[in-house]
Amino acid sequence: MYFELNETKHRPFPLPKSPWVLTQVWNDMLFLHYQIDPTLLRPYVPEELEIDSYEGKAWISIIPFKITKMRARGLPHFPYLHTYLELNVRTYVKYKGVPGIYFFSLDADKLLAVLGAQVGLGLPYKKAHMYFQQERDQFYFQSVRESNKKTYQLDVHYERKQILYEPLPNSLDFWLLERYSMYSIWGDLIIRGDIHHDQWKVSMVHAHISTNTMLDFLGDETLDPAPQHMHYSRRKRFLFFPPKIVGKIKHSTDK
Repeated sequence: MYFELNETKHRPFPLPKSPWVLTQVWNDMLFLHYQIDPTLLRPYVPEELEIDSYEGKAWISIIPFKITKMRARGLPHFPYLHTYLELNVRTYVKYKGVPGIYFFSLDADKLLAVLGAQVGLGLPYKKAHMYFQQERDQFYFQSVRESNKKTYQLDVHYERKQILYEPLPNSLDFWLLERYSMYSIWGDLIIRGDIHHDQWKVSMVHAHISTNTMLDFLGDETLDPAPQHMHYSRRKRFLFFPPKIVGKIKHSTDK
């Protein structure tokens, strides 16, 4: 058993009763957090999901990282798929009072990983060309995806700081990081996938972003090109639980 399953006091709600079905280790995570007015974000999030806010402001986060040691429960690591690069763009929502994450995009550099997540979770995974390099405490991450005649690209160098800290309850850091549900839309169904990990310990980070068009889907709702907040985490094991249907999209005829 993974030790993370014994550490649950930091969770806002209990662990699911069902056993976990998939595990991954996320490595060298960079969190780039951007503040946005909730009214500007509203058109891009399904109306059934409540936009979560911290002191009246919504947030969007861009997170590049490397996945290793992926395996299903009771099985060894997946050949070819146990290691790959990923880039998430997410915001923060609630559904029926349960806080979680809503993804605008999830890019990965292996097609089978993309297809598996699309089918299994209904998440907006897409194939991208990615590159990652590490030299001691310095990292370089690049992701490029062509979609509908647009280029979604992130080029970022980042350097981690050595001092770790544990976000305090009720702080912005805690609010951004301690999320244990992810929501997606599959047809007219609202799907919730629960996850678990031990409490975050992160460090400050210095980042130089040379290209970032990952938020261009917002159209004219441009954000400050510099993130207002950043974190770095070296390693975190995630445990995923079976997704479940928690609601339905209301069509115009249903209202």
